[in-house]
Amino acid sequence: MTTPNAPVRSVTPRRPARVVVLVSGGGSNLAALLEATREPGYGAQVVAVGADRDSAGGLALGAEAGAATFVERLGDHADRAAWDAALTARVAEHDPDLVVSAGFLKLCGPRFLERFEGRYINTHNTLLPAFPGMTGPRDALEYGVKITGATLFFVDAGVDTGAILAQVAVPVQEDDDVETLTERIKVAERAQLVEEVGRLAREGWRLEGRTVRVGA
Repeated sequence: MTTPNAPVRSVTPRRPARVVVLVSGGGSNLAALLEATREPGYGAQVVAVGADRDSAGGLALGAEAGAATFVERLGDHADRAAWDAALTARVAEHDPDLVVSAGFLKLCGPRFLERFEGRYINTHNTLLPAFPGMTGPRDALEYGVKITGATLFFVDAGVDTGAILAQVAVPVQEDDDVETLTERIKVAERAQLVEEVGRLAREGWRLEGRTVRVGA
């Protein structure tokens, strides 16, 4: 149920939708997205890959696929607000319909979130709102849950608190440790990201408060 007078934002992407992906590491989620975009009917094109560090392996993946690449390091700016403004400008240069955090380890600031409100998505390795933060799978194991999973959501100013786009369940096995559970969640998370980015690109979306409706 949508709260009366909740803010509404509708996005109808171009064909193909322009996607900017932000990474901090090797880019396994990015690689899966790039592979999906090779299918003519997928509906999205990765036009740029950005990182917060020069060592991010995802930059090479993006360049090999013909996407523009850029690095915006926090340490190159006087403070976090200046970095936030610079990152916002760099992403905006590519005029994205959708921005995807694919293992981007920096929290974007208020300027970025305002500029890309309703167009910036991220993944989390639990079934939110349970176990937010950096240690989700460990926290889920310690709590003793029998099912966890992955959540894809629109980013807001909180920590893993944005409107939920999709979730996939991953059963916890009796012999799981943090490493084995995390790896199985990653597989489900990656497939979910590819599927949902394609749906958003092809069908558009609408946010009504915390309710996400694909097919705007």
